[in-house]
Amino acid sequence: MIVNQRSLYLFRVLSDLLLLNCAFVVSAVMAQSFDILLTRNYMFVLLMGLNILWFLSSNMFNFYDELISRNFALQFIHLVKNVVVQAIASVLFIFITKEDLFTRNFIVYYSFVLSFFIIIRFIAFRKILKALRRQGKNIRSLAIIGSGITSRNFYNVIKDHPDFGYKLAGFINETDEPEKTENTLGSLPQLSQILSENKIEEVVIALTSSSPAILDNIINTCNRNAVKANIIPDFSRYMSKKFQVSMLGEFPVVTVRNEPLEEVQWRFLKRVFDIAFSLLVIVLILSWLLPIIAIIMKLQSPGPVLFVHDRIGVKNKKFSCYKIRTMYADKGQVDKFRPASTRDPRITPLGHILRKTSIDELPQFFNVLKGDMSVVGPRPHTIPFNEKYSEIVDIIKMRHNVKPGITGWAQVHGLRGDSVNDAENTILIKKRIEYDLWYIENWSLWLDLQIIIMTVWRTVIGESKGL
Repeated sequence: MIVNQRSLYLFRVLSDLLLLNCAFVVSAVMAQSFDILLTRNYMFVLLMGLNILWFLSSNMFNFYDELISRNFALQFIHLVKNVVVQAIASVLFIFITKEDLFTRNFIVYYSFVLSFFIIIRFIAFRKILKALRRQGKNIRSLAIIGSGITSRNFYNVIKDHPDFGYKLAGFINETDEPEKTENTLGSLPQLSQILSENKIEEVVIALTSSSPAILDNIINTCNRNAVKANIIPDFSRYMSKKFQVSMLGEFPVVTVRNEPLEEVQWRFLKRVFDIAFSLLVIVLILSWLLPIIAIIMKLQSPGPVLFVHDRIGVKNKKFSCYKIRTMYADKGQVDKFRPASTRDPRITPLGHILRKTSIDELPQFFNVLKGDMSVVGPRPHTIPFNEKYSEIVDIIKMRHNVKPGITGWAQVHGLRGDSVNDAENTILIKKRIEYDLWYIENWSLWLDLQIIIMTVWRTVIGESKGL
């Protein structure tokens, strides 16, 4: 509920498409000349395709999301993503059509000019909108019905985002109270009078508990006073930020958690990436590294090269997870439930190096090829650890909605392993699972690539102690 939200969205889209066309023409003229541009029909075919592609990619990257549109850093990141897509599409078009107008200079010019135009639009739009709000134009008077935590949190959102276009008139309590705060306008029995005297244009109903009769009365009163009513449902505390509202016949259905990998096309895309990436790692790295490690290991300690143990995978199914053995064969099986420490005597000299560099995890790319794991996802737990964690976090099974990964969002933020201190370990586990669930709800192929790059970087600079 943002004042003129759809109008603002439409204005942003149309203005950016106009700027895209201007950037295209300017860049083509800079690269060649305007006369050559007019003689190349293929140019305008590409231009049409780039317009369609911008609309699709900007929606995929949530470029016009209201909160993102108000944060320059986030807006810039999403702008770079869209421009990269535009540049790649242009390069592919050049290759397919062999159009001589499209020199490398054009691609560079187009990327920079388009980015510059969109940034100028973003800055100008923000300044104009703020100036209009300060002048009191297009601002609506808002009252919040309710006095609980939800209503106060919503008030903070409105206060922190004045460019949403609302001016808070105050709160309306559910019942009469002996003491009224500074922002209190009154109580529900006086609702009609409050709406009229304070010239309220919109209300937000944020009651912690209410009967259908009370809601009917509030909405009817708002309708009689020509006041727009909005409802924050009482069950909103159960919903994640990625909830979804859809219609099933005549019934609105709220999906508490929306997970992108529930869709077949995204699972297929992720699987194709997993197979391709795993084959590259196995052929280019494991094919020569694993034999070298095996020779060194045999010289240091007898036993198998690989350590195979059961872990919990997707849909709570067990699978055999592969790792390079890092402990002495006669000690590694003892006290499995005790996490390994930095100077653990069970770890071999080679094992310390493998753990520090995360090389011991590389055989899990075979798990990825088998389909048990993904390159990126929540780290799989051993059975005893999973049972222990479930006593601490009761929604732990939600992380099993996707395949476990070799690396993950929690791991690149340093949330890995276990602490010998129970209190610290509880905090660590809760935080790690929180990051896992965030990843599941916000998955994208771009996010997977970002996590892989972060993992490699942490390993190179020596911050990683294993995945």
